[in-house]
Amino acid sequence: MKNTILSFLLLLSTLGAYGQTTATLRVPEKPTQTISRHIYGHFAEHLGRCIYGGFYVGESNTKIPHTAGVRNDVVDALKKLKIPNLRWPGGCFADTYHWKDGIGPKEQRPTIVNTWWGGVTENNSFGTHDFLNMCELLGTEPYLAGNMGSGAVQELADWVQYVNFAGVSPMSSLRKQNGREKPWKVNYWGIGNEAWGCGGNMTAEYYANEYRKYATFVSDWTNSGGLFRIASGANSGDYHWTETLMKNVPKNLIEGIALHHYAVIDWNKKGPSTKFEEKTYFGTMKSALRMEELVQKHSAIMDKYDPGKKIALVVDEWGGWYEVEPGTNPGFLYQQNTMRDAMIAGATLNIFNNHSDRVRMANLAQTINVLQAVILTEEEKMLLTPTYHVMEMYNVHQDATYLPLSLQSAAYTLGSEKLNAVSGSASRDKNGLTHVSLVNIDPKNKQEVTIAIEGANYKSVTGRILTSKTLQDHNTFAKPNLITPAAFKGANLKGNNLKVELPPFSVVVLEMK
Repeated sequence: MKNTILSFLLLLSTLGAYGQTTATLRVPEKPTQTISRHIYGHFAEHLGRCIYGGFYVGESNTKIPHTAGVRNDVVDALKKLKIPNLRWPGGCFADTYHWKDGIGPKEQRPTIVNTWWGGVTENNSFGTHDFLNMCELLGTEPYLAGNMGSGAVQELADWVQYVNFAGVSPMSSLRKQNGREKPWKVNYWGIGNEAWGCGGNMTAEYYANEYRKYATFVSDWTNSGGLFRIASGANSGDYHWTETLMKNVPKNLIEGIALHHYAVIDWNKKGPSTKFEEKTYFGTMKSALRMEELVQKHSAIMDKYDPGKKIALVVDEWGGWYEVEPGTNPGFLYQQNTMRDAMIAGATLNIFNNHSDRVRMANLAQTINVLQAVILTEEEKMLLTPTYHVMEMYNVHQDATYLPLSLQSAAYTLGSEKLNAVSGSASRDKNGLTHVSLVNIDPKNKQEVTIAIEGANYKSVTGRILTSKTLQDHNTFAKPNLITPAAFKGANLKGNNLKVELPPFSVVVLEMK
């Protein structure tokens, strides 16, 4: 009898180690929705070692291989990531940045103090030409964040003319004088940043009026707009902000509204980046997964005023935010990147993909050495983080046709709280290949996912996986390849049924032909 009870308990524990998730993948005859590549954008602020020592090492006094001061290893890595756009120079820094300080001979550029991030002296050696030329090197589109907080309308209008105007004008003449004959043709322009906070502590009503003024003068001189103007949007769940902008800004003056949301448990006690317990992990994921609710509710407000979805929701700051690494400048926001960050990245990108009818641009914060970075550097050394690998695996979705994937997820439970353990998204690329990305955030239990396929017959399935031994695992300069993608063998396709066994805390991308 005793052995029978033990066997029964063992069976129950074995069954409990598997979560059951069901899903339906529908392949419409004539799908119409596209997952914009711009959802996979990045963000480079003059903050800590993101620009100086991250992207840029200068053109002299360095043994690090570079092109015009930009690290070659960084360029190669970001090209493989296929980054579609890069936001610069901020963030909070943008509303203290005066672009004319960063043009002309470097030795003649004035220095400023970066009052937002560490109180360090900024010598302006990396400015407009340096950034836009770097974007050409990367093959990515620049997204310039304009200074509304401490700058004037004329200053922003002059910047647009300087970088975009091919004809004869004072600003185009100045550009040529500084060594650039042809304009760069920058399409994406942010009109201020976090105007509710570091961008001026404005009310929504005041900002809406200021936005109307600035956006009027951000023009391509055809009287038809022509540029993609992005309004400083809400902080997480500030739905009044979005409502005010949608109601008060004429639709011919706006192409996008921003949204900022970070995965943070407690802004006063964010917790360490690597030495965290499951309770902290659960809280971080709960905050990250709130992105689904935020996107839905902000989109619903936008739908009231813009049922044709012409205005994009631009989530131009997102990611995990923890305490800085011990011994580093607290104003530099340098943190390590673990498998927890891979979970945040995979789950968040699934949300964006699934709402790509409205979310058409996003920017992970930030690219190098700051917050949820994809790259970390230390002098001549460079490593790729778990977040980098997730974004590389997911780049198959860029500009692909969205395919609806309906999931009924098993629960990830901690105490009395529950989260969906599994998230996913799917698309079909221009070559006819279908990709399904799946994330299991449960740190202890495998998930068996059964997907019924409607509207297509696939012959084969292959895949890649990112996981590790512990959630706290991370790549270091001593072990830069501890976490890298590997071939995945846990998917089985029979007829129109796909079964996938997801290990705990794993990211999987499948390819079906």
